[in-house]
Amino acid sequence: MLKSIVFIIGYSIAICSVSLAETIEAKYNVSYGILGQIGTAKALLKKDQQTYNIDIHLKATGLAKVLSRGRKERHISKGHIENGLMISDLYQVIKSQGNTVHNKEYWADHKKKRIIKKYKKYKNGKLVSQEESVLEFYAKDDLLTLYFNLNASVKEKHKPRTYVFKAVGAERQKGKVSMIIPKKDDLPKYIEALGTDSAWYATAIIHQKVFSSKEGRLLLGVAEDGIVNKTVLKDVIFFGDITGVRIK
Repeated sequence: MLKSIVFIIGYSIAICSVSLAETIEAKYNVSYGILGQIGTAKALLKKDQQTYNIDIHLKATGLAKVLSRGRKERHISKGHIENGLMISDLYQVIKSQGNTVHNKEYWADHKKKRIIKKYKKYKNGKLVSQEESVLEFYAKDDLLTLYFNLNASVKEKHKPRTYVFKAVGAERQKGKVSMIIPKKDDLPKYIEALGTDSAWYATAIIHQKVFSSKEGRLLLGVAEDGIVNKTVLKDVIFFGDITGVRIK
């Protein structure tokens, strides 16, 4: 279940506009239909003219915490600034559950246009396995920088269009991530699900199954400051929608 919190928050929390030197912090609660709150997320972005650092913490709460054995995740992206955009040099995902920790690191070799993946698994603090490989695709973005860069990448936020991007971390779909700017006729369903306090709306497509959602379609409502107010994964099996709401 926390994996879906990552989809909901990790993909949507990061759509924001930043100046040349700024620190941005955002916090979210995640709820799942009749079950209520199932998790929390906190994101921190630090950026100047040369470098950036993104750090997102996610954890299960309530019933989800019990069922997932206190699962937590941390997603980190570090890199440099190029033509005003964040370029990923390292994307790291740390997942802990019970006494097991999984650590994945994606190191970018931009000169050779390749991404090196390093994986380590720990149990009770001891390394039990490790692997190293080269991804089948190359991308300057990872899943976090992709969405932090969207405000600059998507120039016309009210013009219907489908954008297709590549991002490190989206291995199952060979890096493919899509963003749809809806048609005017489709806006009422976005407003119904996300409210009227957003400056623009979009759908992010993960291109892999999330619960009963075949492609993992996330509805996004983005505020005037460029940060997501609310995001919804619609019609999830059994209990209803998964919803992420900004609380700070």
